Amino acid sequence: MDTNDILGPVAALALWSMVMWVWMYATRLPAMSRAKIDTANLVGGTGQNLENVLPPQVQWKAHNYNHLMEQPTVFYAVAIALAVGGMGGGLNTQIAWAYVALRIVHSLIQVTVNRVMWRFLVFALASLALFALCLHAFMGFVLH
Repeated sequence: MDTNDILGPVAALALWSMVMWVWMYATRLPAMSRAKIDTANLVGGTGQNLENVLPPQVQWKAHNYNHLMEQPTVFYAVAIALAVGGMGGGLNTQIAWAYVALRIVHSLIQVTVNRVMWRFLVFALASLALFALCLHAFMGFVLH
């Protein structure tokens, strides 16, 4: 068992985040053009300024990209800690892959149909997987 196996899910979620970044701009930039936003002379502002300007389906991609910059930061930290601490194989790798798969499903729901209850259920399952990884790290580093 390689304790660095958990780095595979780390790389996969990082790559997925970049896929969402591309998807966000591939939909947002054309929508900004259709909305007659003069991006060449645009100064300041944030994505939040586009909330009531761009269609919701366009903004869903940006919302999801932002979500991938939030809770997954805990995933990255705990997964790397588990790898460094020699606990990144076996069950922890399986849980990490489950977390990544659930986050990808969450993304796909949010950027397509955006059914809140579906998103919530998948997010809750992913959060339980992340909680398990955090608990395993705590047990391994603090309670050993």
